Amino acid sequence: MTKPAFDVALFGEAMLLLVADRPGPIENATAFHKRTAGAETNVAIGLARLGLRVGWASRLGTDSMGRALLAAMRAEGIDCSHVVSDATQRTGFQFKGRVTDGSDPPVEYHRKGSAASHMGPADVDEAWLCSARHLHATGVFPAISDTSLQAAIRSMAVMRAAGRTISFDPNLRPTLWSSPERMRQEINGLAARADWVLPGMEEGLFLTGETTPEGIAHFYRALGAKLVVVKLGADGAYYDSDVAGTGRVDGFPVKEVIDTVGAGDGFAAGVISALLEGRPVPDAVRRGAWIGARAVQVLGDTEGLPTRAQLNEANL
Repeated sequence: MTKPAFDVALFGEAMLLLVADRPGPIENATAFHKRTAGAETNVAIGLARLGLRVGWASRLGTDSMGRALLAAMRAEGIDCSHVVSDATQRTGFQFKGRVTDGSDPPVEYHRKGSAASHMGPADVDEAWLCSARHLHATGVFPAISDTSLQAAIRSMAVMRAAGRTISFDPNLRPTLWSSPERMRQEINGLAARADWVLPGMEEGLFLTGETTPEGIAHFYRALGAKLVVVKLGADGAYYDSDVAGTGRVDGFPVKEVIDTVGAGDGFAAGVISALLEGRPVPDAVRRGAWIGARAVQVLGDTEGLPTRAQLNEANL
């Protein structure tokens, strides 16, 4: 059998992230630090730094922001052969404020009509996609347009038909959906197509109506998920699995919360990488919790994502 070209494939929008230089309202900042942003690209970078072979499909403008993002992803060793650079479209970007109290920072998106929002089912190259062992999907890419939703559905259908595994992080973005009801319906429909579902506690409450990690996990297990991991922030995570039963993993201590954005993406990179290596579910969840804890202690979305050497040093 031919060895798969990739360990993980992802579809998603990359945005240029401009982080304010000082706490307070974004409009009061006088300088910004340039970073990359995007739920799927955060996970892609996290997996690539751990030594996995990662392929990313997207669409960017040929503007300076698009060029910077493409260069950053290539520098991480990610295959970008299915990233289209289109001179007729523009790259999305976002501003992020600074906070000092550990709360979620203010974020202002400028992504409506972006290049990635024009992606659709025709952008799903089945041969390329099926050359990956695994697909990671989130609720962000399908939220940016009706056509990207169809692309997300198509990519999951292709991988399921090919017998590959699929992970899904709801990663809710209420402002991108026409209504909370539609968001709930579409996100749960996508989750039903996945093998591993990774909701946060607050997300799970909204999506399922369940008020406990056990209830949320049971909801998605009933939809067909083989593994559900409910993220509990500082309290760690709860898992419910075909092979490992149920259990909890403690959170890792954090000296100071600098920026919570990207913690869930780091968590996903930890869980996915460990499972693809054949590690037991509790070990995979523990790795996810460790990376998530690292992510909240740095300013950008990806600065806390470890290398394989750092992972080995932590014995995870």
